[in-house]
Amino acid sequence: MASDGISLLDFLAFPGFLVQVFLRTISETAKKMTVSIKDVARAAGVSPATVSRALGTGPVSQQLRDQVAAAVRETGYRPNLSARRLRSQHTQTIGLIVADISNPFFTAVARAVEDAAYQAGLRVILCNTDENPEREAMYLKLMEEERVTGVIFAPTRVTAERMSRQPAPYPMVLIDRAPQGGGRDAVVLDNAAAAGLLVEHLAAQGFTRIAGLFGNASTTGIERHAGYQAAMRRLGLPPAETFIAPSIAAAAAEIGGWFARGETPEAVIASNGLLLLGIVRAMRAAGKTTPQDLAVAGFDNETWTELVGPGLTVIEQPVAEMGASAMRLLLDRLDAPEAATRKVVLSGRCVVRGSTARK
Repeated sequence: MASDGISLLDFLAFPGFLVQVFLRTISETAKKMTVSIKDVARAAGVSPATVSRALGTGPVSQQLRDQVAAAVRETGYRPNLSARRLRSQHTQTIGLIVADISNPFFTAVARAVEDAAYQAGLRVILCNTDENPEREAMYLKLMEEERVTGVIFAPTRVTAERMSRQPAPYPMVLIDRAPQGGGRDAVVLDNAAAAGLLVEHLAAQGFTRIAGLFGNASTTGIERHAGYQAAMRRLGLPPAETFIAPSIAAAAAEIGGWFARGETPEAVIASNGLLLLGIVRAMRAAGKTTPQDLAVAGFDNETWTELVGPGLTVIEQPVAEMGASAMRLLLDRLDAPEAATRKVVLSGRCVVRGSTARK
């Protein structure tokens, strides 16, 4: 009886080589399905994280993308689309958490990081903590909920020390501030050396009573204080330091008190731009000028520091390099999650202006 279909007997009657071809095809298909992303990474000579980004829209060079594509063809890799959809829930976004966006230094840091992120194909979520550990905890949790690709963070001293002992749910790079014990990738200034440069400059100008105002919320204030103390003792000068909240108001109140009590030193060093601005505000309120009544030096070469009196002597930080370095460390961490942590230490430059000229 005629039939439109193929019976089992018909199939068994096929020549043997056709059956072999059929079975070989099934075998090869199964084999391709077992090729993993690690196999592709091994063939391409890169990390699995790089393969993931190259197969998606992640930040990798065209050369790496071509390299991974060649490895995919070589291995016959077929992506697990369900897994890829799950991985794609990680946005191509990083979190940038800074202490105080009203501080011109952090404004510059934010711009530098955003520029570097844009070049890497990433977007940036900016958060401001006001040096508040509770707000830091809230934003760190938010980054986890938003499934960011990674975080660049300028933490308070309390949070930095705690984080050095705890794992993070995403790749993280600390910028400007880092705990002494390490534990995280970080980009920082050589704060002790920079503070020492200011002390040595003032001493070379003939100042001997050199006071220091240091912020009490971050590791930078601690490190700059250490550099100030070491330089003062090396030069045989008595340190005279005060730790205060890192704000314009706190610095203005402190300096105003010095003037009211007649306890003004010959010179003062401010450990950040906000304290420096607070010193200038207090001097204007008291009718004082620099360097006639008080020689002034500090950190952060902002535009306004050129315009105050004869100009303020400051440490210029390589902010653009800090932002670019932080992004490189973050991308490297994505490529090699288990690699040893790294700390990039950059040097500041002393910009000498009239505020520290000898009277």
